[in-house]
Amino acid sequence: MTNEQKALNLLGLATRAGKLISGEDLTLKQVRSQQAKVVLIAKDASENTQKKISDKCQYYNIPYTVQYSKAELSQAIGKGRTIICLTDSGFAKKIRELLSI
Repeated sequence: MTNEQKALNLLGLATRAGKLISGEDLTLKQVRSQQAKVVLIAKDASENTQKKISDKCQYYNIPYTVQYSKAELSQAIGKGRTIICLTDSGFAKKIRELLSI
């Protein structure tokens, strides 16, 4: 199992544990309040969306990655989403290690 696959499995766990926020607006809110620990942006999200989220993450110094497709992220968390963020340091640390963010 690759690290990318392990990270997706971890997203499923985080979802069930209630430590994952999904959706553009809710994620931006978490980033602004600095509750987001790591943000994942689907690589097939619109350029506008990618830029908006990545700019916010850079501004607030929150690590982010653009390496999964919408389909992969949606399957991992069980609902169709383009933007997700983890609000738990433990999950975020493990994801950052697996994806070397």
